[in-house]
Amino acid sequence: MTAVPDVREMVDPVPGAGAPHLPAQPDLVQLLTPEGERVEHPDYALEIGDDELRALYRDLALVRRWDVEATALQRQGELGIWASLLGQEAAQIGAGRALGADDMAFPTYREHGVAWARGVDPLHVISLFRGNDLGGWDPVQLGFNLYTVVIGAQCLHATGYAMGIQRDGADAAALAFLGDGATSQGEVNEALIWASTFDAPVVFFCQNNQYAISVPIERQSKVPLFQRAAGFGFPGVRVDGNDVLAVLAVTRAALARAREGSGPTFIEAFTYRMGAHTTSDDPTRYRLAGELEEWKLRDPIARVKAYLSRSGKADAAFFDAVDAEGDELAVRIRKGTLEMPDPAGTEMFDHVYAEQTEEIAAQRADFLSYHAGFEGAEQ
Repeated sequence: MTAVPDVREMVDPVPGAGAPHLPAQPDLVQLLTPEGERVEHPDYALEIGDDELRALYRDLALVRRWDVEATALQRQGELGIWASLLGQEAAQIGAGRALGADDMAFPTYREHGVAWARGVDPLHVISLFRGNDLGGWDPVQLGFNLYTVVIGAQCLHATGYAMGIQRDGADAAALAFLGDGATSQGEVNEALIWASTFDAPVVFFCQNNQYAISVPIERQSKVPLFQRAAGFGFPGVRVDGNDVLAVLAVTRAALARAREGSGPTFIEAFTYRMGAHTTSDDPTRYRLAGELEEWKLRDPIARVKAYLSRSGKADAAFFDAVDAEGDELAVRIRKGTLEMPDPAGTEMFDHVYAEQTEEIAAQRADFLSYHAGFEGAEQ
């Protein structure tokens, strides 16, 4: 495979590993090269069985199929907007599968892969982007908080939750997701300060997909993002965000460190947003087609498939079965979206507080009275 030269650092991602790889990424933790060759890292060993490897591939493939179907639904007018994760599947599945049962994840609005790993029904995410609700899953039951659109706010939520874990003496940790652009937000830096000061059991997982909407990372930071952690007094690590094995190993280690009381870690998952920022965005206005083609050579799903095939850990029948499951998932998502009923207007009053208050009850009654004045109005 001939790699397209990169203007970024030409540093061997795994010095001395000897395995073929694209020379276009900076120094980072990598366990599976873009060509699908398994390599080792001195600080992040990963023991993983064949069944788990195949399960990771299935996760990656099905999440991408979900994403493709959701994008098509938005283009057809069935969703108000969609934030694609195309190209970032490994970062999200690797981090999601590293979470323990008692851990809590705090997503942005793009963590569909983490939602999948935590058992969230895709239609509950779809209903959010369709405008039917604010998220139809139980955050406490699944260990996955509701989506956060306010940039960086979830880092404060995660830090506060982690401080609660700390005071409860629970054996758990919080995992906060953010993008590279969010590192310029005040909320994120405040969260980093509090997490460091109190040694809170929280991991900050930054998906550096190279663009804060249209602003490239070179204009966001003069130094690699993971190095910022040192200024707050805790470790930072950069991982190949398109390598699901490396992300799994690094996130597991960071969460274990948090649970044992050693404080926060900042993970920079070096990846790429292959699609638009959202379906309202046109990435051709701010990046070159050649850049996208270069990153396609590092596709997170292709490298796992190559490894499974070459090592004999999966055969054609397995891949065909995953493809068939993807077709079934797409049908379920499309059918469920088109048949999704509009919510009753009164639902906005049902979950404001844990228990109904007199004020909310009065507002609900006024709402019903107002709509009753319109003949044939739905309530």
